[in-house]
Amino acid sequence: MTVDSTVTTSKGNERRALALQVSDLVVRYGNRRDGVRAVDGVSIEVARGSTLGIIGESGSGKSTLAKAIAGLVPVRSGTIAIAGPDGDLVPAASSVGRAGQVQMIFQDPVLALNPGRPVWKSVVEPMVPHRLVIPRRLRERAVELLGQVGLGPEIADRRPGQMSGGQRQRVTIARAVAARAPLVMCDEPVAALDISVQAGVLRLLDELRGTFDLTYVFISHDMSSIARIAHDVGVMYLGRLVEVGPVREVLETPRHPYTQALIRAVPRVSLDARDREVHPLEGEIPDARRPPSGCRFRTRCAFAQEICAREEPRSETVTEPAAGGGSAHRAACHFWREIRDGTAPRRSL
Repeated sequence: MTVDSTVTTSKGNERRALALQVSDLVVRYGNRRDGVRAVDGVSIEVARGSTLGIIGESGSGKSTLAKAIAGLVPVRSGTIAIAGPDGDLVPAASSVGRAGQVQMIFQDPVLALNPGRPVWKSVVEPMVPHRLVIPRRLRERAVELLGQVGLGPEIADRRPGQMSGGQRQRVTIARAVAARAPLVMCDEPVAALDISVQAGVLRLLDELRGTFDLTYVFISHDMSSIARIAHDVGVMYLGRLVEVGPVREVLETPRHPYTQALIRAVPRVSLDARDREVHPLEGEIPDARRPPSGCRFRTRCAFAQEICAREEPRSETVTEPAAGGGSAHRAACHFWREIRDGTAPRRSL
């Protein structure tokens, strides 16, 4: 079974191939009574060769979404379709067989690498799945892959504990490339690195995307990382996607109050103490086992009204895709137009 692997722009005369299509995805942890719908009805599309950033607070469901796409957690309902060798979207294989379709770069490379194995074996491991012994002949290929991520041949025989954090993360990136999977889930890949190392790893990921025609879903809580690497961005809150669109448009003209709050909370370097104010989100993210009715953000929203508790907002198109392609900018908020125009009522709940 195949599904349409292209999307049409607003002009109707351009079509772009999709690498990933997720529809109404639900991932649940626990039982029916006390379970958590960590991902609750999320739909995304990612164009081939592009990067979709997913951002949100801890507990928003973004890492669970990446793991579900990679086949690392079971899906309760919904569909995941990934482009095959011929470019057509096909339903994702079982978790056992999805390694050839999707690879994962985790936040902590220490946990992702075997501490007792030389790194060259970790790099080529995806090339010989289900084998306990890694053939020595693959060492040369591992050295080549390490060179492509900026590591010298002397690294090949080191153990993970003999390398820096940045070097270890580059090893995990080399392993993802070795698998030749066209779709890569990047789950907070620079969060555990020194800030001086982060820019180099982000630049490397972007270079490899172009060289190997990779497609990324890039999970992060850091707006600056998303702005640097992503083409489109989706904003998640308590298991749901509340805003999605071209990264520049969403970050410069956010329409959902949650996105606006995230952007206001980004610290900015300034020599003037008056410009150092940070605007944190008010309150804590609600218990995911018992999310608020209607709009899940309403308990922390400055514009919440009675309708927000009664009705879940639909995702509406804010701006259509540009004529040359790209994604529509969409937001799920009852009052996004009034917020845009500066006429939104203040909180009454």
